[in-house]
Amino acid sequence: MGEHMDGEPHLIVILEDDSGLRRAIERLFRLSGFSTLSFRSAEDSGISDCASSACCLIVDVQLPGASGPAFYGTLRQPRPPAVFITAYDGPATRNALKSTGQHALLIKPFLGAALLGAVDNAMQQGY
Repeated sequence: MGEHMDGEPHLIVILEDDSGLRRAIERLFRLSGFSTLSFRSAEDSGISDCASSACCLIVDVQLPGASGPAFYGTLRQPRPPAVFITAYDGPATRNALKSTGQHALLIKPFLGAALLGAVDNAMQQGY
């Protein structure tokens, strides 16, 4: 599941300011055969280049500084598929996401299997 045809692991870029959750997500995807790169804010150096070359992004909606959807909107087209995560579901969150296209949204806390499934779907559907 986590490999390209040539055997290279797919890159998942994680943008999450909670270090415990960030580490848990990294571990989950590494154990599933992916490679991961993690950032704690949209202002971290190198994040745009890394995110643009990822096969999928996992992005927290609420971040210090620019929000997850705002950051995603700055990436050059074609943007990689993304799965957004949030502890604060509501109309404002849904509207922020709508402005960047159609994406999966998982509400914290979620099961690891749900996140793996959402990423798998996003990669297959391309959003």
